[in-house]
Amino acid sequence: MAIKKPNMAVYRIMQVLSGIVARVVFRRKLLRNEIKDKKGPMVIIGNHEAALDFTTLVGATKQPITFVVSDSFYNTLPFRRYMKMIGVIPKQQFQTTIKEISLMRHVIKNDSILMFYPSGLMSEDGISTPIPQSTYAFLQWLGADVYIARTTGTYFCTPKWSSKIHPGKTYMDIFKLIDKEDLSKMTLDEVKERVDDVLDFDAYREQEENKITYHGAKNVEGLQNVLYVCPSCKKEFTIRTKKKHTLYCTECGFAHRADKYGFLHNSGKASKEYRYVSDWSRMIHDKVKSDIESGELTELYSKATIQTIDYKKKKYVTVGRAHVTLTPERFIISGPINCKFEHIEIPISHFCSLPFKPGCRIEVQHGKTTFRCLLDDGKLAMKFVDMVRIYYEINNSKQ
Repeated sequence: MAIKKPNMAVYRIMQVLSGIVARVVFRRKLLRNEIKDKKGPMVIIGNHEAALDFTTLVGATKQPITFVVSDSFYNTLPFRRYMKMIGVIPKQQFQTTIKEISLMRHVIKNDSILMFYPSGLMSEDGISTPIPQSTYAFLQWLGADVYIARTTGTYFCTPKWSSKIHPGKTYMDIFKLIDKEDLSKMTLDEVKERVDDVLDFDAYREQEENKITYHGAKNVEGLQNVLYVCPSCKKEFTIRTKKKHTLYCTECGFAHRADKYGFLHNSGKASKEYRYVSDWSRMIHDKVKSDIESGELTELYSKATIQTIDYKKKKYVTVGRAHVTLTPERFIISGPINCKFEHIEIPISHFCSLPFKPGCRIEVQHGKTTFRCLLDDGKLAMKFVDMVRIYYEINNSKQ
């Protein structure tokens, strides 16, 4: 299966626009750039801190880079035809079709550069998101040199939980990770160890070393949708914001105030300070996992407005209302969809996470269809995602 060569005129325009974002929003500084004068074939993988991470990479080499993006993102953009002109490959999240595999393999066979983010999702708490286990075998199968484009700081510029942009300095380090000859001789565990070692990150601990000021970093509005459990009283959905810079619990004396670096400081009666959002998030993960393993938490439920992609209109459209339920084995959508009662059961064994918007929605892939579930109780979105990740973690630990 062939893929058209990118339209270089359109690609150069994208390089210019991406360069502006890289300079103005991310204020990117390159630490190393080992692909500057390199030609393909090669695979570039990157850690995914922010939605616009790709803009810091486009101008790193004059050679065109073929980016792999989520199918839902690709098919809901008004400028999709321009993405097609530069060779962007849309891919279903957490599953890959033969067509998608063939297109990506063709990029390598055509001596070109393929780039994708193994985790597939940007970070909502400053911690790297899970990587599907199939990724490591896929890298071996491609049979090309593997480079890493590692970003530092982009999470703070455009946090997933905020509608604001917080410009500030970021870094990008581009270097060869695995030579193709070595890759072919490695075990999957060795590939996984090498990849995870460079892709895993904790943005807050890295920020402790860099101490970079980000414009508007004190504004934590929206973060309560990610940090939904109080560290002090352990009650859920009691965290609120006040005066834009403080997170507090409505049930106890807990309160934390953000500083210009994005760190949190105890400003209430809580005995322990959670300086890093990442540590607070890990505490929530551990609590939910404990509840699941003890049997106290077995499933999660919410009513929702269901949307799917209208490929002609290039946007999500409402197709019905339904009950959405998550169990340890499956995600269930039950209700009238497209004027017909549907009961859809989607196995979650291969879902290491879910695309989502904190405080609003989750998205579930079923074959070629992406169901966007606008939850009536939007604050449950993060808990749905946490539970899916924990189920995946538990199931894979048994293998």
